[in-house]
Amino acid sequence: MSDGLTVAISSRALFDLRASNDVYEHDGLEAYRQYQITHEEQTLNPGEGFNFVVKLLNINKLLNKDKVEVILLSRNSGDTGLRIFNSIRDHGLDITRAAFCGGESPYRYIQAFGCDLFLSTHSDDVSHALAHGVAAATLLPNPNKVATESDGLRLAFDGDSVLFSDEAERVYQARGLEAFAETETRQAGQPLAGGPFKSFLSSLHQLQQEFGEERCPIRTALVTARSAPAHERVIRTLRAWDIRIDESLFLGGKNKTEFLRAFNADVFFDDQSVHVERASEAVTSGHVPSGIVNTG
Repeated sequence: MSDGLTVAISSRALFDLRASNDVYEHDGLEAYRQYQITHEEQTLNPGEGFNFVVKLLNINKLLNKDKVEVILLSRNSGDTGLRIFNSIRDHGLDITRAAFCGGESPYRYIQAFGCDLFLSTHSDDVSHALAHGVAAATLLPNPNKVATESDGLRLAFDGDSVLFSDEAERVYQARGLEAFAETETRQAGQPLAGGPFKSFLSSLHQLQQEFGEERCPIRTALVTARSAPAHERVIRTLRAWDIRIDESLFLGGKNKTEFLRAFNADVFFDDQSVHVERASEAVTSGHVPSGIVNTG
């Protein structure tokens, strides 16, 4: 879908496959295969990414045209994956394309499908996708989380190493907060390089243009630990990219969780595990294993 948004999601991110996975872990592949066949007509419950997918696909209904596509990428075989397609049917999800890879990693098909984003519970698959230039995140489980009730889609992003490169984060890690603030102030007029989610944000922004501002169901937020004076370079970077972001929260190191709850985020993307783990108590959260804090 060259002029729209294409999102790939793994079967374990879309549906709750914990019971099936327990069979695989304890009894092996053949037992898992038989379990899935026996339960073929038993509809799977929603997983971490289910609500996000429902809201994405609803955009097509609001526009009355196909601008969003969701692709299923799975380590299942076609045989064991029949239960997944049956569950897609039972939940009324408009997902028609899929790759069932029989135990192999499905990341290699992401570019062939032209995907803008990949969501999975397999961190290795996510890392491979990022290495091949596709925005990707590992969704963290949280069975206590309640799905947002609004029809609108709300996405929140960290800045450095997610929307932007890790160039500023490298200064902070090497030389501390004072050097970071001084460098960002001095380079306020120089746009930051794009991070792994720049292209996805751009595609999302283009999708927002399909709606009038007052009726747009998609809302974005930058939720960053930055504060003044390091805010200016971020604002000027987004301006240079000609990308609108609806809300910008400069938190100066405060815990992001309650702000994400207040924003009512459907998904939050951050490169630092500690922020993702805290946020997952309130909203669906995805770890983006990108940048200096995820090396070594």
